[in-house]
Amino acid sequence: SEEGSDPFSEYYQKILKGADMSFLLEVCADSVRSAIAAQEGGADRVELCSGLVIGGLSPSPAMFREVKRNTDLKIRVLLRPRFGDFCYDEYEFQTLKEEVEQFRDLGADGVVIGILKPDGSLNMEQMADLVKAAGGIGITMHRAFDVCRDPFEALDQCISLGIDTILTSGQKSSAWEGREMLAELVKRADGRLNILAGAGIKPAVIEELAPCTGVSAFHMSGKKVIDSRMEFRREGVPMGIPGFSEFEVWQTSAESVSEAASVLRKLEARQTIC
Repeated sequence: SEEGSDPFSEYYQKILKGADMSFLLEVCADSVRSAIAAQEGGADRVELCSGLVIGGLSPSPAMFREVKRNTDLKIRVLLRPRFGDFCYDEYEFQTLKEEVEQFRDLGADGVVIGILKPDGSLNMEQMADLVKAAGGIGITMHRAFDVCRDPFEALDQCISLGIDTILTSGQKSSAWEGREMLAELVKRADGRLNILAGAGIKPAVIEELAPCTGVSAFHMSGKKVIDSRMEFRREGVPMGIPGFSEFEVWQTSAESVSEAASVLRKLEARQTIC
């Protein structure tokens, strides 16, 4: 390339000249109301979980069934047995495997999983067992990818396992900060799986991030903080993490999702590169 030119921009200019990109908007939701708001806002898919405030944990089958009854969205189910790292003991692994089978049988469009070894590499044996248990439904490698030792080795391993999506911030605290790695991951994946950008995704970020990286799939919560309906409030009795109010509820905003969906529609129409 010419001196001073951006090799990523040149690469994606070639991509976009060859074929139009289609975009996907996934919303992570930990309640039925949030899933309904995601649909109202124009999301393509939800990642269903519980405990979003601590990064997401496995949801209940009852919540899944209720979301399925009340929306027409595709549903991928986040499976994570506890808060903390992604190195699981045998009890936790067996729990994950049973959950994969359970949500597969309940009609989930996909599962969102990830297991690491103590050395930071993917636990290929356990991951392969979960992929087999999924029985052909979609599979996303979740943000355990962002704390793995070698993201490019993990990318190749995910492809070899038949995983179709990697949710990642480019191993940074936000997708915007990780944009260089996101661009490299898209380039190396070369269409063999989808790179789903997550962490700090908002409409303005999507508008800048998409053309600079070639990422066409975005993962957001679109959350807003709603005041509790409780009138009587017993203060000073925390139920979990200190510092979090027991009288606030996090919920997806249909308006925020709609703004993000509008940006993606505009990008699809423009098909431009920065």
